[in-house]
Amino acid sequence: MSTTTTPSGQVTTLKIKVVPGASRSGVSGWLGDTLKIRVAAPPEKGKANQAVEAVLCQALKLASRDVRIVRGKTSPNKICEVYGLSPSEIQQRLYAAIG
Repeated sequence: MSTTTTPSGQVTTLKIKVVPGASRSGVSGWLGDTLKIRVAAPPEKGKANQAVEAVLCQALKLASRDVRIVRGKTSPNKICEVYGLSPSEIQQRLYAAIG
């Protein structure tokens, strides 16, 4: 994870590995510095990307406007930007979501 500060606030980038077409959606855990997310949506017409953003928003307890995929829209390896949380806050919330 890396953080930058912009005039609108703090932005943290997060590496993600997506497994589309899973039996259920959710955060699976960490693969080194990459977060693994399973989504039930198929990798068609952006459905899996929308599901990834929704899973992250739910796990991080953020509004949909605060999470977006910025790279890797057609790849299972993605880069997301998370607005308003530090890397330590993101890790705490994700570990709580993983259980």
